[in-house]
Amino acid sequence: MRTKSIKSNKINVVTLGCSKNIYDSEVLMGQLKANGKEVSHEKEGNIVVVNTCGFIENAKAESINTILEFVRKKNEGKVDKVFVTGCLSERYKSDLEKEIANVDQYFGTSDLPQLLKVLGADYKHELIGERIITTPKNYAYLKISEGCDRPCSFCAIPLMRGKHRSKSISDLVIEAKKLASSGVKELILIAQDLTYYGLDLYKRRCLAELLNALVKIDGIEWIRLHYAFPTGFPEDVLKVINKEDKICNYLDIPLQHISDNILKSMRRGTTHNRTTKLIQKFRQQVPNIAIRTTLIVGYPGETEEDFKLLKQWVKDMRFERLGCFTYSHEENTYAYNLEDNIPQEVKQSRANEIMELQSQISWELNQLKVGKTFKVLIDRKDGQYFIGRTEHDSPDIDNEVLIDASKVFLRVGEFTNVKVVKASDFDLYGIVQ
Repeated sequence: MRTKSIKSNKINVVTLGCSKNIYDSEVLMGQLKANGKEVSHEKEGNIVVVNTCGFIENAKAESINTILEFVRKKNEGKVDKVFVTGCLSERYKSDLEKEIANVDQYFGTSDLPQLLKVLGADYKHELIGERIITTPKNYAYLKISEGCDRPCSFCAIPLMRGKHRSKSISDLVIEAKKLASSGVKELILIAQDLTYYGLDLYKRRCLAELLNALVKIDGIEWIRLHYAFPTGFPEDVLKVINKEDKICNYLDIPLQHISDNILKSMRRGTTHNRTTKLIQKFRQQVPNIAIRTTLIVGYPGETEEDFKLLKQWVKDMRFERLGCFTYSHEENTYAYNLEDNIPQEVKQSRANEIMELQSQISWELNQLKVGKTFKVLIDRKDGQYFIGRTEHDSPDIDNEVLIDASKVFLRVGEFTNVKVVKASDFDLYGIVQ
């Protein structure tokens, strides 16, 4: 008599959205693995967990389409169960339950223990840093806090992620040491607001203190800072960046706009003059710093004069890295009470103008690098090139360094010195020194 085999479950975690979601998925998978579950990331599995983004309209549409895709596969018998978590689920749970009812269960951003429970696992708090890394092995994200206390008028993140909650320095050091022992060489510190770190837990800003602890970890060679806030920026952080070789001369600080009228309506807590002086201070105190910022165009009430002011400011400031978004009119935000009075085609035209200007600035800045040698971290091999980054470049969003693979063999995940021989607007071409 033939014994009927018992089907074992394999859980497929699908991640949408930002680096914070990548981190959350890695934690989820680490917890599942520690509970003896078979888990994969964006591969095959009869149980699917979709980690959604709900930040702006395009992200919401992508999340909904992905949910519908896996519901269709469930209806066709290709997967057994579909669970949804993340920001979209946190923000629109009741609506989603009505509109896409064939999802087995929806979970919010703070429901990890409950999600694990329905997947047959128990949340283990002692598993600090036990993640399944989905990025290339040489770098990993380190989320130092959750949520945000800033009152920005356009932003729905506090609705989805809650109030600011810092992790302890000791827990973050434990996590970073585990990452280093697994081969990670670059830590990318992320939060909704890095500069607020510690205020809730230690009653003072502690980002510099955290950095001083992280630089002592053997194996970590680069530490990169993402998502600082201009208001109340702690000056001691600049001193640490300048002093410690392990901390990249790089800062991601979304500034959003420069018109005083728009900044006031956005509730950013700063002005044109203060913002300009802050950027000048960064460059004075850390002369080799690369500043990445993001801007929003088409905000309600943005006049042609406001936009021209912004464009001229970008031209004057010559940011090393810059991204530009069109305003998204988000429900339950303060700005939702304002009239979304800029046509979408005008928003897009303004964004295109900013990015065309930035492309020219980036090309000019990159030409200054020709003939110079940089320490480069090799991320991958792609066709005829090994591809890496300098300390001035974050993965996926910034410039890359391309090295002809037919002329040299390099190990992915290792550092090498590269002399730049040619440059385009967003790429550098080099030879190994």
